[in-house]
Amino acid sequence: SSYSQLLAATCLSKLVSRTSNPLPLEQRIDIRNYVLNYLATRPKLAAFVTQALIQLYARITKLGWFDCQKDDYVFRNVIADVTRFLQDSVEHCIIGVTILSQLTNEINQADTTHPLTKHRKIASSFRDSSLFDIFTLSCNLLKQASGKNLNLNDESQHGLLMQLLKLSYNCLNFDFIGTSTDESSDDLCTVQIPTSWRSAFLDSSTLQLFFNLYHSLPPSLSPLVLSCLVQIASVRRSLFNNAERAKFLSHLVDGVKRILANPQCLPDPNNYHEFCRLLARLKSNYQLGELVKVENYPEVIRLIANFTVTSLQHWEFAPNSVHYLLSLWQRLAASVPYVKATEPHLLETYTPEVTKAYITSRLESVHVILRDGLEDPLDDAGLVQQQLDQLSTIGRCEYEKTCALLVQLFDQAAQTYQELLQSTNSSAADVTVQEGRLTWLVYIIGAVIGGRVSFASTDEQDAMDGELVCRVLQLMNLTDSRLAQAGNERLELAMLSFFEQFRKIYIGDQVQKSSKLYRRLSEVLGLNDETMVLSVFIGKIITNLKYWGQCEPITSKTLQLLNDLSLGYPY
Repeated sequence: SSYSQLLAATCLSKLVSRTSNPLPLEQRIDIRNYVLNYLATRPKLAAFVTQALIQLYARITKLGWFDCQKDDYVFRNVIADVTRFLQDSVEHCIIGVTILSQLTNEINQADTTHPLTKHRKIASSFRDSSLFDIFTLSCNLLKQASGKNLNLNDESQHGLLMQLLKLSYNCLNFDFIGTSTDESSDDLCTVQIPTSWRSAFLDSSTLQLFFNLYHSLPPSLSPLVLSCLVQIASVRRSLFNNAERAKFLSHLVDGVKRILANPQCLPDPNNYHEFCRLLARLKSNYQLGELVKVENYPEVIRLIANFTVTSLQHWEFAPNSVHYLLSLWQRLAASVPYVKATEPHLLETYTPEVTKAYITSRLESVHVILRDGLEDPLDDAGLVQQQLDQLSTIGRCEYEKTCALLVQLFDQAAQTYQELLQSTNSSAADVTVQEGRLTWLVYIIGAVIGGRVSFASTDEQDAMDGELVCRVLQLMNLTDSRLAQAGNERLELAMLSFFEQFRKIYIGDQVQKSSKLYRRLSEVLGLNDETMVLSVFIGKIITNLKYWGQCEPITSKTLQLLNDLSLGYPY
């Protein structure tokens, strides 16, 4: 019975794992040999039994890593243990590769029953003695497989490739120096490849192998290939000298260009997500000054911009992946003031396109969400805040264009909103759509004002901020005048977010009172100085407490604003 076999395997795993009264060495060697023979003579066991037996082998090997018998580390001959599987049928090959994959995973994960120091000692020894050989073996087997005409409709051949890719990924995802304790922060990290692995990365054939595999494998396998490429792209900078890094980056960018030029597989959500992660790593690990020197940079940045714009326009597809695209553009835009290279970075051309695509797509989504009863992204405050933080940097690049777009869109939406309120036969749905659009615009205006960097700002930019602030305050006067009849909670929360950003940048001891922003507020709204602007803040706080006392999110954020103001002002 398969279930009896499973029970036996898990009981043995518990036995070999116990810290008190451990099994003697001879017995553990016997169990290890028995498990390998059992797997070799029964390749067609139930999948969960095979998995449990491989887990047992991995556990025995890990815990016995430093055990000696006659000056021989008896549990370290892992590649020799597996070789006989690799020379047999496809089923045996799958078992052999899975053993290596599971073992790499097992040794990489600390368990709670043994001290962390012991875990790191085993992991470091395994890294130095076996891991590179396992990675090389995995790449060689992938090369052999890609050289043959594989029938991927055959379940066993498909399974073999899947396990090989998982093995490669587990090798590249190994915690080489004992730093990755938090699995949730997968991003923007550096893969600390040991110096002894340099040969694999200096040789472009490793990178080429994975790009070729991506183009030749179906979507059931290609996301794993991209996961491996994300890790390869994140190899620590110090592994290379400057010339080697430039060459490596050039091959990487060529591969990305090839994927963008042949995007047939990207509509698959898993491929799309991993590819967005790969694009983000281009900037988290390399400098803009290095990217612009790559031969095909102008073509690649154009393709990436088009891909980003298309992704933003299809806002309902894979919303969680957009974070990586925005983080790429945020980092690119933030680097512009520091680029020393003479080659053009072309970001002044493409960044406004990305900003425009984000803003217009959010506004267009409002109508569709209401019409189809979809989940409103504005309800996910954390996600919206994260995207706005990214947009604040992107929108400040070529700020004149961002402001002109926001002024145009805001004026259109505000005018339509006013007309609908004055009209006797306007539908509630139309009013809600305009309020939704204005909510996004108020959030975005707050974000771009919050993106002001004092050393890089000019009087013209401060005057543009003034244009935007005037419009939001005029809208606030309109919505506040209607609160006795009706109000919109999301729009009020957006206003509070705007006030918070405005306070951080333009209110307090350190702001120059001669700022062009105040001149514009004086011309349009008669707010001549900071004290008058403060009275607007206080008026809004009182209004919110008066009308929104039953709404916990608004009350909480209003009181937070009052608290922040009290800290930023001399009494």
